[in-house]
Amino acid sequence: MTRGVQPKRSAKPQRPIYVLEEQIGFILRQVWQRHATIFAREIGINLTPTQWAALAKLIETGPCSQNQLGRLTAMDVATIKGVIDRLTARGLTETSPDPEDGRRLLVSLTRAGQQLAEKAAPNALAITRETLAPLDAKEREILVGLLSKLR
Repeated sequence: MTRGVQPKRSAKPQRPIYVLEEQIGFILRQVWQRHATIFAREIGINLTPTQWAALAKLIETGPCSQNQLGRLTAMDVATIKGVIDRLTARGLTETSPDPEDGRRLLVSLTRAGQQLAEKAAPNALAITRETLAPLDAKEREILVGLLSKLR
């Protein structure tokens, strides 16, 4: 060791530029995972969140094209096709020719699909309440408003 040269002290580590836990995508994924766990536990029937979205939107709109249903539920073409195929296989949805455009099929709820969706609706509302439970009423309103702006 050369005289007069001091060994370097380990400097305090600098804060990283990118901290994963502070990133919106990471936080949203954790919130989604929590919501998905609540959904699976509370929906009360064997439905995925995407299947529920399709059923709920069909209750709201009535029959519509698969393409339109995908747009209304924020699902791409492949995803909505798979969702409708699975719901149809379970007897919850059906397709029929569009009377205004014979090239297009309309998706609609079967009687069983309508009954299942009506049965599940109160559970779905309870899932939303539980997901938002850590927030007070004003915070819920603000959160939903801010997230809506980010769509």
